[in-house]
Amino acid sequence: MPQFTKDQPQLIETVSIENNDAASKAQGAVGYFSAEQGVTGTGSGKVGFVSLGCPKALVDSERILTQLRSEGYDVVPSYDDADVVVVNTCGFIDSAVQESLDAIGEAIAENGKVIVTGCLGVKADEIREKHPQVLSISGPQAYETVVSAVHEQLPPAHDPFTSLIPPHGVKLTPKHYAYLKISEGCNQSCTFCIIPSMRGKLVSRPVESVLDEAKRLVDNGVRELLVVSQDTGAYGVDTKYKTGQWQGQEVRTRFLDLCAALGDLGAWVRLHYLYPYPHIDDVMPLMAEGKILPYLDIPFQHASPRILKMMKRPGSVDNLLSRIKAWRQVCPELTIRSTFIVGFPGETEDDFEMLLDFLREAQLDRVGCFKYSPVEGAVANELADPVPEAIQQDRFERFMAVQAQISAERLQQKVGKRMRVIVDEVTPEGSVARTPGDAPEIDGLVFIDNVIDVKPGDILDVVIEEADEHDMWAHLA
Repeated sequence: MPQFTKDQPQLIETVSIENNDAASKAQGAVGYFSAEQGVTGTGSGKVGFVSLGCPKALVDSERILTQLRSEGYDVVPSYDDADVVVVNTCGFIDSAVQESLDAIGEAIAENGKVIVTGCLGVKADEIREKHPQVLSISGPQAYETVVSAVHEQLPPAHDPFTSLIPPHGVKLTPKHYAYLKISEGCNQSCTFCIIPSMRGKLVSRPVESVLDEAKRLVDNGVRELLVVSQDTGAYGVDTKYKTGQWQGQEVRTRFLDLCAALGDLGAWVRLHYLYPYPHIDDVMPLMAEGKILPYLDIPFQHASPRILKMMKRPGSVDNLLSRIKAWRQVCPELTIRSTFIVGFPGETEDDFEMLLDFLREAQLDRVGCFKYSPVEGAVANELADPVPEAIQQDRFERFMAVQAQISAERLQQKVGKRMRVIVDEVTPEGSVARTPGDAPEIDGLVFIDNVIDVKPGDILDVVIEEADEHDMWAHLA
């Protein structure tokens, strides 16, 4: 039996704040109070940083920290050492709101000087009602406001003759992978979601800016780029696919063109948070050719046309099943990750059985599930026939049981196969890695016994020995 278990730690360069909320973890939620090691400022002061929520929020935290580092601030890994603490909050669902409020309270209790930003910041009254001591509150993407609030408490002592930050900026992820945020906001109007009211309408970054950042990251050792936004496939819609110039060539501000250009940089490129637009089909050849990873993260949310209509999501399930089949014909190695909501207002047993039938037919590789949670300001709260908690829980457990069997069967098909993996961690027992079908934090791991003469970011060829419903064990090929 392999020595490794699923309890092996996944991060070694940051100190994580414990997060027991399963829903947040399913979305890749992270909580850090940390800094990259070995980089210090020039006496402006010491800032503690707590980052909660999804990878998009993590990128916001990295941008704030990069600015603070450029002004000479040290980012310290404990409350006791900090002159002020910044908490980047999440406010998407009730459990995330509570986690953010608890994190603010802990920072106040441990340090006393707390600046709040992030998605929950749009509900300043709710924060001040619970924690009136906070020094400043701002919403998401309010980089200048956060930095100004730090300035008020700790005036910067910038030394322009000293190099304070690495060329790729401050990162909260391990050095071998990084999140690349390509746009802000969202134009969709899903009835269960309040993200557009928090982060606004879609605003795509200039394509040359995205590619410049991606190249800097790769040039400085990043081996995997995780492309994120609120709606990744909509990239460039707001600019009418404006043409930019990058390295002497024209590149359109368009999803497919960006994917092709990123695929030329020599790193793994992983796509997250896609809406099932028709043009998603166009990236399948890039995946089949190995230019970008054969991995799609598309939250389908449900499979009942009636429920999808109430969610304001695409409702043609038969068309979706045929597209999934076509994707796999073009790219047989494709891994599909998705998330679903059970217990949406008005969901009947027939609707739920339709969802289970879809799971069995679609054979998705990685799936997360949420019980519907009313979010203040969401249109879905006004829908009739809310589903009782006991029924939500029953459907959640039945859903996960069906998907666990599917996931286990999908992974069993990989046993005996040769696969390429990227190393995340090296322990005395061996290496912890991921396949192209596994995103960090949210998907499975590959444990390789007795392989210790490698380092994080190394890409290895292995043969899969065995698997369960989530992880795999392997030896070097």
